[in-house]
Amino acid sequence: QVQLGESGGGLVQTGGSLRLSCVASGRTFSYYNMGWFRQAPGKEREFVAGISRSGGGTLYADSVKGRFTISRDNAKNTVYLQMNSLKPEDTAVYYCAADWIPVVIARSARDYEYWGQGTQVTVSS
Repeated sequence: QVQLGESGGGLVQTGGSLRLSCVASGRTFSYYNMGWFRQAPGKEREFVAGISRSGGGTLYADSVKGRFTISRDNAKNTVYLQMNSLKPEDTAVYYCAADWIPVVIARSARDYEYWGQGTQVTVSS
């Protein structure tokens, strides 16, 4: 089991930045690939970014590539999502997720076994 808790969401203007954090507790953090997903009202949950257990591999959705950066600090059991050049369409609840014994960095939410409660990000125009 692993417990995940996100923080760092809030209200920001178009073009602004936010950094989300997700702290994990429970099993050894470095055993998990980690991912960030988001869900806007009336839409399905979508993949945003993923990172491998060591942090050496990353994967991004096309919609955020070049604007968002995922990173992790295994000593702090924390994964981050740095979000720059934010747009109104980035408005959503953002969730971190953990993939136990991963094969690749997964894009599908079904591959992630553990989820946080989410943090709201709102980008005003």
